[in-house]
Amino acid sequence: MLVVDDQVLVRAGFRSILEKHPDIDVVGEAGDGTEAVHMARTLRPDLVLMDIRMPRQDGLSATEELMASASPPRIVVLTTFDADEYVYAALRIGATGFLLKDISPEDLAAAVRNAMSGDAMLSPRITQRLIESFVRSPPPSGGVPEQLRGLTGREIEVLRELATGATNAEIGARLCLAETTVKTHLAHVFAKLQVRDRVQAVVLAYESGLVRPSA
Repeated sequence: MLVVDDQVLVRAGFRSILEKHPDIDVVGEAGDGTEAVHMARTLRPDLVLMDIRMPRQDGLSATEELMASASPPRIVVLTTFDADEYVYAALRIGATGFLLKDISPEDLAAAVRNAMSGDAMLSPRITQRLIESFVRSPPPSGGVPEQLRGLTGREIEVLRELATGATNAEIGARLCLAETTVKTHLAHVFAKLQVRDRVQAVVLAYESGLVRPSA
C-alpha cells in the first residue's frame, strides 16, 4: 500500500503502525497528489491511503486521476473532519471509504484489511452520515428509480439495508437470508449498477432517490 500525506510525521506515524503487521506491506510514501499519482502508477499498490487536503494537487483530483486508470487501486481518503464535502466527492468518484486521522492504531490496521477485502465499508454508519450530509437526491417518485430498474425486488431490499450502514450479517438477519446469499445479491447489485463497491452503491441509492436522508 501507499501512504499519502503532506505532513511527514503523519506519514511516518501511519507507516510505523502499519508495518508492525506482517500482512500489511507499505511500499512507499508521497507528499502530495502529483507524487501520489506518479508513485501509484509506478509501484501499483493495492491500496492508497490518500490525504484529501494537500498543496500542489489535493487528494480529490489525485483520486479522480487514479480511478480513471485501467486497474485503479482501492483508495481510502484521510481527513480531519467527519463531514467533509471533499471526502463525499471522493466517494462519488470511487474511493472505497474514508478514515479520520485520529483513528486508533488497532482500528487503522483493521480498516486497511477491510478495505482490501472489499467485504465492508469503512466506518459504515459514519460513511452513511457523511453521504446524507451532502447528497442531492431527487424527490421520491413513488416507485423504483429509473437507474435501479434492472434490480430484482430482493436486490432492492438488500440495497436499502446496505444504505443504512448494515453489515452483511445484519442484512442477512433482517431479511432472513444466509450471509453467503447476501454476498451473492450484492455482487449482482454491483454488476448491474456498474459500481465498484459498497460505497458507490450506497451513494447511488441516495442520489437516485431510493433512500432518503434521515431527518
